[in-house]
Amino acid sequence: MIDFFWNLGSFVVALSILVAVHEYGHFWVARKAGVKVLRFSIGFGKPLVTWYDKLGTEYAISMIPLGGYVRMLDSRVDDMAEHDRTRTLDSKSVYARMAVAAAGPLANFLFAIFALAIMYIIGVQNIKPVVGTIVPNSIAYQAGVQSGDIIKRIGDEEVTSWQDVNFAVISSLGEQRLDIKVTDKQGQIAIRTLNVDGWKLDERDVAPLTSIGITPYRPDITTELALVAENSAAQKAGVQVGDVIVSFNQEQISSWSQFVELVQLSPNKQSVLTVLRDKQTVTLNITPDARETSPGTSIGYLGVVPRQKSWPSGYIETRQYGVFDSIVLGVQKTYALTMLSFDMIGNLITGQVSVKNISGPVGIAVGAGDSVSYGLVAFLSFLALISVNLGVFNLLPLPMLDGGHLMYYLIELIRKKPVSEKTQELGYKLGAMMLLALTCFALFNDVSRL
Repeated sequence: MIDFFWNLGSFVVALSILVAVHEYGHFWVARKAGVKVLRFSIGFGKPLVTWYDKLGTEYAISMIPLGGYVRMLDSRVDDMAEHDRTRTLDSKSVYARMAVAAAGPLANFLFAIFALAIMYIIGVQNIKPVVGTIVPNSIAYQAGVQSGDIIKRIGDEEVTSWQDVNFAVISSLGEQRLDIKVTDKQGQIAIRTLNVDGWKLDERDVAPLTSIGITPYRPDITTELALVAENSAAQKAGVQVGDVIVSFNQEQISSWSQFVELVQLSPNKQSVLTVLRDKQTVTLNITPDARETSPGTSIGYLGVVPRQKSWPSGYIETRQYGVFDSIVLGVQKTYALTMLSFDMIGNLITGQVSVKNISGPVGIAVGAGDSVSYGLVAFLSFLALISVNLGVFNLLPLPMLDGGHLMYYLIELIRKKPVSEKTQELGYKLGAMMLLALTCFALFNDVSRL
């Protein structure tokens, strides 16, 4: 329950920031274009808090924190005084209206640059992309990628972290081959050529690296306990931090995964756990709690966390940059994320990426909660990523979105007259139906992941 409220709170904070940025873009350009803004709202529904500025604009924080809007004066729907007729949105030139529509997504891209620049100024912690294990007969295995290889470049992209690797691999969707430059265990430079012809991301929640058969290196997990949860089955049985697991029901334990498997097979079953404590063997009677995984099926769990070995020297580095370099990196990263977002939309259309990977508000909420728990740098990175996605999504040529308005304005430029109100209304209805269907599908994906 605590996780739920943490994720929900993080989601509301993240969404409110990004919506405020997006709508402020529309607001600022509209004001500069001489359009009267009636209301600037964060959220939908009944306003909870309102106030006015000296120009008569109402600002509101509304009940449903799932978006926001800027309402501008429009002669087609608003009654107005004669002196306000030149301050309506529809009275402005098509170029001014296009600027107002494009300002929201542009504000999201600028915010991403700002968030990433702050992140680089604070300092980014990177894990060196050292290959851990290779799945037999996978794409990476067949290319000769080996455990211990340090990935230096993918295609034309230099990489210094696993995030860089992931983005570069995703960008190769639709290609026939992918060259990976590595340094092997002997320190020799080698080129591994992956055959990615026909490769797709068609499984839900499977990372791109996992899909091609690469598991990043992580320090080994020991059988020593680093944490024992309060009121857990382990604490009730007398298990302590620092205990080393020796056996479970007389079966000798050689790895943490083996221990987890045995415990999961023993929900609510009285068992015998043997640990090594202060160089002495201690035997404890323990009954794993049961956690339901599906109706009629449950697994056992004890409420313990193992200790992980330390990272080797040089595997984790923190990079900090000056203000100018941080801004340059922010621009480069935002551009790369924008191109990647458009590529992913294209891959969804062509089937290279399964629609099962589409996430909605629940997925974003979980991501927000996770990023907040990892600290400010991770949260800034998350905000930048979602801000770019929000900007790209709003540029899609769908009525109800900024891209839909831009599409109508572009047609108006070509035809030398506006699209008829009847056609626009029909487009808005179809767009609303499409967006509702997409939202429902994304929510379905989210719920099925829980």
